[in-house]
Amino acid sequence: MMEEEELEFVEELEAVLQLTPDVQLAIEQVFPSQDPLDRADFNAVEYINTLFPTEQSLANIDEVVNKIRLKIRRLDDNIRTVVRGQTNVGQDGRQALEEAQKAIQQLFGKIKDIKDKAEKSEQMVKEITRDIKQLDHAKRHLTTSITTLNHLHMLAGGVDSLEAMTRRRQYGEVANLLQGVMNVLEHFHKYMGIPQIRQLSERVKAAQTELGQQILADFEEAFPSQGTKRPGGPSNVLRDACQVANILDPRIKQEIIKKFIKQHLSEYLVLFQENQDVAWLDKIDRRYAWIKRQLVDYEEKYGRMFPREWYMAERIAVEFCHITRTELAKIMRTRAKEIEVKLLLFAIQRTTNFEGFLAKRFSGCTLTDGTLKKLESPPASTNPFLEDEPAAEMEELAMEKGDLEQPKKPKAPDNPFHGIVSKCFEPHLYVYIESQDKNLGELIDRFVADFKAQGPPKPNTDEGGAVLPSCADLFVYYKKCMVQCSQLSTGEPMIALTTVFQKYLREYAWKILSGNLPKTTSSSGGLTISSLLKEKEGSEAAKFTLEELCLICSILSTAEYCLATTQQLEEKLKEKVDVSLTERINLTGEMDTFSTVISSSIQLLVQDLDAACDPALTAMSKMQWQNVEHVGDQSPYVTSVILHIKQNVPIIRDNLASTRKYFTQFCIKFANSFIPKFITHLFKCKPISMVGAEQLLLDTHSLKMVLLDLPSIGSQVVRKAPASYTKIVVKGMTRAEMILKVVMAPHEPLVVFVDNYIKLLTDCNTETFQKILDMKGLKRSEQSSMLELFRQRLPAPPSGPEGSSSLSLLAPTPEQESSRIRKLEKLIKKRL
Repeated sequence: MMEEEELEFVEELEAVLQLTPDVQLAIEQVFPSQDPLDRADFNAVEYINTLFPTEQSLANIDEVVNKIRLKIRRLDDNIRTVVRGQTNVGQDGRQALEEAQKAIQQLFGKIKDIKDKAEKSEQMVKEITRDIKQLDHAKRHLTTSITTLNHLHMLAGGVDSLEAMTRRRQYGEVANLLQGVMNVLEHFHKYMGIPQIRQLSERVKAAQTELGQQILADFEEAFPSQGTKRPGGPSNVLRDACQVANILDPRIKQEIIKKFIKQHLSEYLVLFQENQDVAWLDKIDRRYAWIKRQLVDYEEKYGRMFPREWYMAERIAVEFCHITRTELAKIMRTRAKEIEVKLLLFAIQRTTNFEGFLAKRFSGCTLTDGTLKKLESPPASTNPFLEDEPAAEMEELAMEKGDLEQPKKPKAPDNPFHGIVSKCFEPHLYVYIESQDKNLGELIDRFVADFKAQGPPKPNTDEGGAVLPSCADLFVYYKKCMVQCSQLSTGEPMIALTTVFQKYLREYAWKILSGNLPKTTSSSGGLTISSLLKEKEGSEAAKFTLEELCLICSILSTAEYCLATTQQLEEKLKEKVDVSLTERINLTGEMDTFSTVISSSIQLLVQDLDAACDPALTAMSKMQWQNVEHVGDQSPYVTSVILHIKQNVPIIRDNLASTRKYFTQFCIKFANSFIPKFITHLFKCKPISMVGAEQLLLDTHSLKMVLLDLPSIGSQVVRKAPASYTKIVVKGMTRAEMILKVVMAPHEPLVVFVDNYIKLLTDCNTETFQKILDMKGLKRSEQSSMLELFRQRLPAPPSGPEGSSSLSLLAPTPEQESSRIRKLEKLIKKRL
């Protein structure tokens, strides 16, 4: 019992002495020790084993026990000393705390004394500075009063002088004085409640009004609205008057400018009245020549009279443009029936040249009436209209080559005067649009006549299918029309021109391209079965002649060129037209039309080659495959198919060299058409003997190899066929091979045959299974039981072990069947 109590006491003691890792680490840092007894993970058993590693070492147990007791005694003494030392520490701490509290109380008393002294010092400073502040306020008010009195003296004297100088028309002195008076008057805005100040302000306003009326009267006298200008030119008085007008109400300046410009252009309104011969479009040059002379005359006589910042020369030119636009619009409405295309283009050309002259001469800073809103080209697009002629020619050349994205020179700055006069021609641009409609109609008719006269393009297997030259001519004409129309207007006329473009793109597609595609006829001669069997296929001709094949390829290449160029044309039209109208330009329908021509051309090529192979496939289905006695070389129908492929495909490939992707489409479509047709005719070959099936398998493999080589057949440069095409051929022809392998397999046992069919063909169609049974020549009674078994086996496909066992039972004797298949494979390899 005592031992149990001691063990419980030890456990309780260990639980009490269990320290956290942080505390244990702190102890180790303060009291580092290497003694195992000081470790947190001390193990008594391991420690004892360390002291007594062997039985012989137990002889020293008394010595070890004495050492440990001595160590315990020392520890007890150390603990006792520490505990006694701590009894005095608490008393010392209480004494130190009392002393700290006394020091704080003394510090608080000193701080309170300092605060009281600071408040007394502040009060003394306020009493000392009170008088100084009063003196500062007095000084500031006195300074303000003296300054105000000086300003008042200046204002009163200035007003008197201003009124006297106004009466004497001393405008040079008035300009400087008036500005000074206005500046001084600004200081009295807060004193307007004083009657004297308000009276001076009213006198200044009256003087300004009088000055304005007097200056207007002086200009009216110098430049009367009716009659000629005063001889001798402008005076210095008027030049100084203009400086004064700069200071007065802006309406005075505007009135002077308006009257001077009106008087300066009065002669123009008389000379170019609507009833005058020079007013019509054919003499439009005279209008611009007149204003140029007037501008030169203005610079010589009046250039120094008006301030430079008034931009009088530019204002005269701008007003001339507004008057000219109005007058031209009025006379063109009156004589609209007399407007012809050449006359209209002549007038527009001269007008745009004049607008360019204005852009070089003036900055356009006076154009504030909104007349030019949206007349410039869209800011985000390239503007070829402002390029020099060589650059435009390079762009047209690029258009001929079908590349509208050639890099161009950086565009010139926008013309601020573009459209300021020429905008009046926009309502009459329908004449230009109708002319282009007529010209394009005649151009299409000429293309049709030229094609009939020259006939289809000659075969050209060296450079690939040639694009019809009429196509490039059409787009070059489109480019010229687009550039010309965009120079005339970037608004609704561009939309109308786009509609005309769409009309003749469709006409070109149907009349020139689709209209000249060769027509397929059912009466064309084909290959007979007898000729196939006698291997006289080479003497027969395909449906389309060599010239017709080249024509189809040429039309396909032309349609591809038109498709790409039409897309670029749409992008260019959107660049040229106003931003708000870009959504109305859409040539998607025309691009779809050219895509339809491409599809039709490819379909014709596929139908032609497919139809050429039809007699051979028909001959294959009518051969007596049950009477074949031995496996030989490839059958005559295979030779015929290969012959037609070798005759047609190289021609098509060479003539579609520039449009490789469409040749790939042709190959894919032919494979998708020929392979299903071949399998359909394969099902018609019935009944088939074992040897006949082997011959058909050899023929199928030969056709598979030819089809895989179809894209590069007859070419000196062998290219790897596209993966998409290869996948179609391998999948389709592998199915044909699997059909023949199923036919070759014996139909007994029935379960093995059905399972092999499902594994080889992965076809759950009862109709296909029925066709294979017909190819094997089985009787209806045998077929019914096999069909019933086939339907039963469909829900549960054969598992792995069954599949492997069934694949090994394709013949009555596995060794025999394996030998026959190996022979067939060797024969195929030898043939290849």
